[in-house]
Amino acid sequence: MYSKFFKRWIDIVLCLLVCPIVLLVIIVFAPFIYFEDKGSIFYKAKRRGQYGTVFNMLKLRTMKVNAPDIRNEDNSTFNSENDPRVTKVGRVLRKTSLDEFPQFLNVIKGDMSLIGPRPVMTDKPLSEYDQVRIDRLKVKPGITGLSQAYYRNSISQEEKMKIDAEYANTVTFVLDIKIIFKTLKTVLLKENIYIE
Repeated sequence: MYSKFFKRWIDIVLCLLVCPIVLLVIIVFAPFIYFEDKGSIFYKAKRRGQYGTVFNMLKLRTMKVNAPDIRNEDNSTFNSENDPRVTKVGRVLRKTSLDEFPQFLNVIKGDMSLIGPRPVMTDKPLSEYDQVRIDRLKVKPGITGLSQAYYRNSISQEEKMKIDAEYANTVTFVLDIKIIFKTLKTVLLKENIYIE
């Protein structure tokens, strides 16, 4: 009952409450993002949502225009404190996770939830997904999730997949509350931002 009905209503109510803050962050940082290299304010990333549907996940742009796509060995996104592709304002946005704020608009639209597995890229067809990846798609992707809150970028992509699949198979209100508080702690203390 919670995951089928109440979770969506909680998403909508909480997003509407934080929307003024989200809009303020966008308004404040938009000029800095644009004037640093004259690029778009937003980065629209193609991602898979619930049941594999494709949508545009919104972020404030943190990389330079036409930055190359660099991957780790496990095909996860390369993330480093000294990444030369990241703009000056982008470093601030990433460390504070403010670049993720536009995803509250994705939640209102219904593409995402506040809590869920982080959305995956669309580079692999669904026919090639193993059971772990299929299980992750049972729920809407989230702004934050179990692996994001507790580990962020400190574990491998495969470990994240398994943890998020476990979440998708056992969604509860209590677990979502724990994830929210853990996310706040992780972000405020700037824990696990980069892979060691």
